[in-house]
Amino acid sequence: MGRAFEFRKARKMKRWSAMSKAFTRIGKDIVMAVKEGGPDPDTNSRLRVVIQNAKAVNMPKDNIERAIKRASDKSQGDYKQVLFEGYAPHGIAVLIETATDNNTRTVANIRSYFNKCNGSLGTSGSVEFMFDHTCNFRIKAEGLDPEELELDLIDYGAEEVFVDGEDMLIYGPFESFGAIQKELESRGIEILSSDFERIPQVTKELTEEEAEDVEKLLEKIEEDDDVQNVYHTMKE
Repeated sequence: MGRAFEFRKARKMKRWSAMSKAFTRIGKDIVMAVKEGGPDPDTNSRLRVVIQNAKAVNMPKDNIERAIKRASDKSQGDYKQVLFEGYAPHGIAVLIETATDNNTRTVANIRSYFNKCNGSLGTSGSVEFMFDHTCNFRIKAEGLDPEELELDLIDYGAEEVFVDGEDMLIYGPFESFGAIQKELESRGIEILSSDFERIPQVTKELTEEEAEDVEKLLEKIEEDDDVQNVYHTMKE
């Protein structure tokens, strides 16, 4: 198994554990997708992906339709995706993906979390290079051989395919998302969900006490409504 498998196995999906947080994230994703490509999922591949993800976290169909309708309203403000980089205590790099309608508020909040937890907010590019930006797809594993599928999808950018419970996960670089999505759809393979992740190239092992210092910062960041995802280089 490769690095994507180990990352998936070890990562604590705290951000998705609370249903309300998942719905908040999906709602913002719908707004950004509709603003970018319109309200029709048949012609908007990004929206199609978000709807798949909404279904994966059991978001009711009515909620999805209402979110699309609201996003289509010209009075609905847009969200801007902003990346924050910094260091937690003990030299742990932290990368934060946000979706915000008020960047001044988000910057102030993120900076305060670092300051209160003995970390430091960095400048653009200070830690992003330590992570590989990847895309992934979750599909049903039944009737599919992961090794054969991996060979078939290599030409479209897939780098790793493995079984995860009753499903199968496909990983590739960020820029291969569209090609892999199109090929899966052309084969009639149902995409249960898809996402983007940033996998640390190197992780650092800490003592239990040191890890608690880092967790305090991560928890504060993850509780912020503007935060979509948090990645770090601490070994789980």
